[in-house]
Amino acid sequence: MMKLRGFAVAAATLFSVGAHAQSAGDLVANVGWFHVAPQDSSKPLTVNALGSTVTAAGSGASVESSDTFGLTLTYFITDHFATEAVLGVPPKMHLDGTGTLSSLGEIGSAYEWSPTLLFKYYFNDPQSHFRPYVGAGGSYVWYSGVKLSSAMSSGSFLYSSTYGTALEGTTTAKLSSSFAPVINAGFAWNFDKHWSANVSLSYMWLSTRATLTTHSAVAGTVTSSTKLKVNPIVSFVSVGYRF
Repeated sequence: MMKLRGFAVAAATLFSVGAHAQSAGDLVANVGWFHVAPQDSSKPLTVNALGSTVTAAGSGASVESSDTFGLTLTYFITDHFATEAVLGVPPKMHLDGTGTLSSLGEIGSAYEWSPTLLFKYYFNDPQSHFRPYVGAGGSYVWYSGVKLSSAMSSGSFLYSSTYGTALEGTTTAKLSSSFAPVINAGFAWNFDKHWSANVSLSYMWLSTRATLTTHSAVAGTVTSSTKLKVNPIVSFVSVGYRF
């Protein structure tokens, strides 16, 4: 009985004593893992060649899910309001053809850079172990290392019954940069005054325009483009340290 009573007292003390974490002036660094799950859709490919514009009905593309290492830095302006910078290793996004392009499989890849700034509100008082939060902000997104598959880089995706292989040629691609609004929700669990665990979900309204430029020996420059909505749900599981 004495041992049980001692255990009960220790447990009560653990959950009643404040964590003394996440208060005004604190800086918290979190490291962990991002999972990016696109909720994507795309417009049909529009081809500009020989003075005319044709829409390739039924063509499209989708973006595969990806994972990467992430880092956040959170500064508490007050006990409840904080700003957060979200950084990380840019994930490699793989694009697959859909519809009439589905037979091509993977059509390209690129690295996505999306540093984000969030403004967050933390519930409960600074001494609480459990602190849920909501946030909103924005991200500036750009891409590097854009690489096309052989079927795309050779321009063979431009084969048609009308022009045959006349439009084909060496092809390069560019993805447009954009500003993306972000909303965020999650919680922090404070183990003590320094260490914590964090779980969050974010939604980003993200779209990009893919422009393909083909240099054809017969037709000259052929330009193809499509708008791709990525709109990812991003989950983040991390461990934090308060300085």
